[in-house]
Amino acid sequence: MRGANPGMGEVWARAAVSALLALGAATAVAQPAREQNPPAEYRILPYWGLTPYCADPTILSEIASGFVARETWYWNSPLAIVNFEGVEEAGVRNNGLSYIPRRYCRGLALFNDGVRREVVYNIGEGLGFIGAGPGVTWCVVGLDRNHAFSPNCRAAGP
Repeated sequence: MRGANPGMGEVWARAAVSALLALGAATAVAQPAREQNPPAEYRILPYWGLTPYCADPTILSEIASGFVARETWYWNSPLAIVNFEGVEEAGVRNNGLSYIPRRYCRGLALFNDGVRREVVYNIGEGLGFIGAGPGVTWCVVGLDRNHAFSPNCRAAGP
């Protein structure tokens, strides 16, 4: 039987490839582009598209108190943030308008051991306790001991 029609396998292979290409083109056309999605504040009521600025004292004190709590409780370390310097914005809503509004920041923190270390953080709207207020995700470069934001806190930034 195989000797009677040697080109039949090639015909089936070409048909299968063309069917897969047609299916792929149809699904690519059916999905809207990321930019066509409406902003999060148009889809989800609690969002307004507003986040506190990077140098907001409330945000910086939340980072400092969270750092002290983590170092004391988890790492049994007396290390604490004394002051922040050179806080600047690294981006706003870098992931796109349809995602949770976030402001990405970085700055230098002076620690009680006399060393300045970079702090990378983002402020997300509505990500505070039970969704009330902004939430802050932060990382200190060089002190990410469990590598939650590795490498060098890049996962906390834009």
